[in-house]
Amino acid sequence: MARPRRPLLTRERIIATALALVDAEGLAAVSTRRLATELGVQGPSLYNHVRTKDDLIDAMVDAVLGEVDISMFDEISAGNPDWRSALRAWSRSYRTAMAAHPRIVPALASGPGQRPNALRMADAVFGGLVAAGWPRREATTVGTLMRYFLTGASLGSFAGGFPSDAAVYTDAYPHLNEAHLLADRQQRIDRDAFEVGLESLLDGLDSRYRLLRGGV
Repeated sequence: MARPRRPLLTRERIIATALALVDAEGLAAVSTRRLATELGVQGPSLYNHVRTKDDLIDAMVDAVLGEVDISMFDEISAGNPDWRSALRAWSRSYRTAMAAHPRIVPALASGPGQRPNALRMADAVFGGLVAAGWPRREATTVGTLMRYFLTGASLGSFAGGFPSDAAVYTDAYPHLNEAHLLADRQQRIDRDAFEVGLESLLDGLDSRYRLLRGGV
């Protein structure tokens, strides 16, 4: 009787397996030996599909960015210049994707490079802003600003970083007398902070947009 065949080794399978490792244990868990073991192959066979660990990390980051919805920017035109709603929807989709893979976020800091999904995203955001009437230089600035905000918001939980032991704050930090409660309210606090920050950014950008458009 023929032995069951192993699943075909592909770049996509390698990336998915590596990303699952990162989700479970962090970037440090990814090594040629560990990945080969998870896939049931010999280490050297991986190099037929990924050149280096940096190549693999780029591919994992790009796979996560591929989960972000950018379709809303296709709807922007001179007749429908609703860039604000597009940025809001895109930002929320971005946060959702990063929340599903928080341990890959530190690898985002290097910028789009040659990552296809990252470049498609940059192209969509920039193109949508220009179509809505933002000057090209300003559209670049807005895209950069949003990237700073979204990356920072994805790096970790502010509320989750506070110890839950009330004794830590007694006497020494009197204004933090309820800080021990923050960790249990982490999701709500982080969500609310994200929404306040996003709307504040959009309000400021809206004022700048109107100024650039001559107060229209």
